[in-house]
Amino acid sequence: MQVVFEQVASKESECALIRATEKTETISNAIDLLEGVGGSIAVTLDGKTYFCKMSEIYYIESIDKKTFIYTKDHCYETKYRLYELEHMLGPYFMRSAKAMIIHLKKVKSVKSELGGKLNATFLNGEQVVISRSYVKEVKRRLGI
Repeated sequence: MQVVFEQVASKESECALIRATEKTETISNAIDLLEGVGGSIAVTLDGKTYFCKMSEIYYIESIDKKTFIYTKDHCYETKYRLYELEHMLGPYFMRSAKAMIIHLKKVKSVKSELGGKLNATFLNGEQVVISRSYVKEVKRRLGI
């Protein structure tokens, strides 16, 4: 495979283009890496330790000093605190409340609520409330 690098003048002009005959697992991994969602996080479920891919995370929530990672089908627990996860996760993750981080690429829709909050619906149908203080940044990052 040929790799081409071209330097551009500004951050706004940056992009990555991958041309291939099919989207293989290797290409998917490269896309995840470029988007900053490559890698995995150690999580536990029913006493077993698993490695959850960052690209599979829908949102992360802290409840009673425990941190839970929600994917399409599972809810895992992790030893990491939210502030630690913020540094580990890529640019498509952001705080949406004091105790929550959401994956922007998994948001299907948002709806304004009373009091200036937003209700976000994920691709799997789950819904979370985005706090007033984070609404402006969430809208900006979603392009609303």
